[in-house]
Amino acid sequence: MEDSKVAEIEKVIEKIRPYLQRDGGDVALSRVDGDIVYVTVHGACIGCNALDMTLKDGIEALLLDEVPDIKEVRLDNELF
Repeated sequence: MEDSKVAEIEKVIEKIRPYLQRDGGDVALSRVDGDIVYVTVHGACIGCNALDMTLKDGIEALLLDEVPDIKEVRLDNELF
């Protein structure tokens, strides 16, 4: 994926990070594989009961709305 697409993804992730940080968590772009974005979570997000909802209804919804050609957001399980 081209650098401009990664920059778009990073920009969108930066929009949601303050909300996660406010609750003691954080999110970062891990990698992009085709039309799938992989993120890592940190802090209070690890093991949080609301993580699935935050991932799908927050991060993924925002990325799908703002970045063309993105189909899904997943946790980067290589780190778990």
